[in-house]
Amino acid sequence: MKYRILIATAASVVFAMVFALSAFAQEQKSIQLPAPKLDSKKSLVQALKDRKTTREYSTKNLPEQTISNLLWAAWGINRPDTGKRTAPSAVNWQETELYVSTTQGTYLYDPKGNALIPVLPGDNRALTYTQVDRFKDAPFNLVYVADFQKMGDRKDEEKMMAASMDTGFIAQNVYLYCASQNLPTCFRASIDREKFGQAVKLRPTQKVIAAQSVGLPKGK
Repeated sequence: MKYRILIATAASVVFAMVFALSAFAQEQKSIQLPAPKLDSKKSLVQALKDRKTTREYSTKNLPEQTISNLLWAAWGINRPDTGKRTAPSAVNWQETELYVSTTQGTYLYDPKGNALIPVLPGDNRALTYTQVDRFKDAPFNLVYVADFQKMGDRKDEEKMMAASMDTGFIAQNVYLYCASQNLPTCFRASIDREKFGQAVKLRPTQKVIAAQSVGLPKGK
């Protein structure tokens, strides 16, 4: 009798957990971003002058319009007829994928749909850095992931070199956009690649290259 009760109790717990996870999954929907608006009064030369690394951030979240602008500037499609991007990539592999970690969740940027696809629920920003004191307040964190599967039959060393260069191009776009809007940002290699990869279920061909924090100026 006790054995039957135990089985029934365990079954009810499992059912409740599955139901809760299913309900949560249904709640997690893609975030459709507003169309990018990139009119800036600041010239490219001035943005180059103002470009810098900043490690202090306001804890306030970035507005969706700013996120849309930032992601388009970073790695958006600027030639819809060919699908080419705002940053170059070796052999036009377009192997770089942008993961976005915020206080609400971790997402994958979809440049064609201008949307954020949910990957991991909750605040997992700590997976994107190792130096807690420097980046814990940053509300928006990019993680650059290269998919080697998109890079043909080259050697892994060649793929890593190309992917690292392509990540650098995108990161510089982020720096220049942030400089044009007076937003603090910091590019870094300090990320626990294994933990992040496990959390978002990266495939073996996907390699974490680097991360970059963005936020509003501290005190605003």
